[in-house]
Amino acid sequence: MTNEKAEAYTAYDREQASPHGSTFEEQEVFKKTDTGVNFRKVGWFNAGVIFIKILFATGVLSLPSALYSLGAVGGSISIVAWGCFNTYCAVILGNFRTRHPHCHSIADMAEVLGGVVAKEATGLLFIIAYILVTGSGIIGVTTALNALSHHATCTVWWSLIATVIIIATACIRKLEHVGWLTYAGFISIYAAVLIVVIGVTTQDRPAAAPQEGPYELGFVAVNNPGFAAGMVASCTIFVSSAGTSAFLPVISEMRNPKDYKKPLYFCMALVTASYLAFSLVVYRWCGKWVASPSLGSAGQTIKMVSYGVALVGLIVSATLYLHANTVIHWGTWVASTVILGALSFILAEAIPIFNYLIALVGSVCFAPLAMSLPGCLWLYDHWHYKNGTLKEKVVFLLHCGLVLLGLFFLVGATYGVVIQIIDAYSSGTIGSAFSCADNSNSS
Repeated sequence: MTNEKAEAYTAYDREQASPHGSTFEEQEVFKKTDTGVNFRKVGWFNAGVIFIKILFATGVLSLPSALYSLGAVGGSISIVAWGCFNTYCAVILGNFRTRHPHCHSIADMAEVLGGVVAKEATGLLFIIAYILVTGSGIIGVTTALNALSHHATCTVWWSLIATVIIIATACIRKLEHVGWLTYAGFISIYAAVLIVVIGVTTQDRPAAAPQEGPYELGFVAVNNPGFAAGMVASCTIFVSSAGTSAFLPVISEMRNPKDYKKPLYFCMALVTASYLAFSLVVYRWCGKWVASPSLGSAGQTIKMVSYGVALVGLIVSATLYLHANTVIHWGTWVASTVILGALSFILAEAIPIFNYLIALVGSVCFAPLAMSLPGCLWLYDHWHYKNGTLKEKVVFLLHCGLVLLGLFFLVGATYGVVIQIIDAYSSGTIGSAFSCADNSNSS
């Protein structure tokens, strides 16, 4: 392990001194070529748009409800803190990949740490994460179709149609082509959120609140939701910008992978600022009456307009998570996409509440993938810090804390989500799996 690390650092140093960067270019997953299929066509700005679309659609729709649990001040601090935290963990991933350019995915990085067993375990966790996120995308598209049609048919049928559409778009093979779809997807979801933000500020009271007589808004600066609800809310905010492990396959298709930090900082700055502004405004005007997903918070007419505008964005978001990222022939590609899409459909019907599915992704999958694993990767490359200066020892201990924080969220937040799902079934909030009930409250 020490010899491999020394070779990686030596190659990294040669790369920095080389005007052509040939040493690391030879180790890239996709080589620049004039013949055959050239996967290296994604510029840094286009990569940034892909990054934004990967994070933005599912995250922004669940944040106002999380703010209700934590309060305006607590929720705002949490959004900014988790945004900075996830940015730093993404920097760790990018730096590790720079030193080990053969790593195409988070599973490849785990293999460097712990061999084949670690690679397969991480790969399985990665697949589970994106199946769950694709499931949340299916719920989003299904809710949109219910809202636009006034629940014209059983929700399960809308879910099936949404799944078929998402599978079809995810079969597009190269990220260069999917990347152009992200422009339309990002614009549509951003515009839809703006419509809702403007819509809620023009109403005398929230659309879901009693329209006559006194009512309680439920807007507070600091709230005390209890352990389970607090962990779910914090995990929902964390996972809204934690999908940075999905950035790694995009780096492999960038013209210059060393430009990775440009789209990363561009993405995280815009996403965090947007999350903070949008969620605060919706929570301020809707309080405890906010809908989940939040696009339904401004009444039926604006709900239909916003979901109509957001439909492309919701489809593209799920597409990016279902995209199989393999260079094997078409049969394997399509089969993988269809199987994963079918699993996403089943999970979306089993846990049909958007916020719970998002929180479950954060606790079960992204706590180890986006907290503990980046900490382990940093420790692998900086193990000598434990015997270094006082400053280096403190930094070393902080990154050990990163690993432990992920384990705490894995246990604590999963417990909170499970408790809330059980309560939702007991109270009738979730009627049953594969229910035909209207999930958009439009009928």
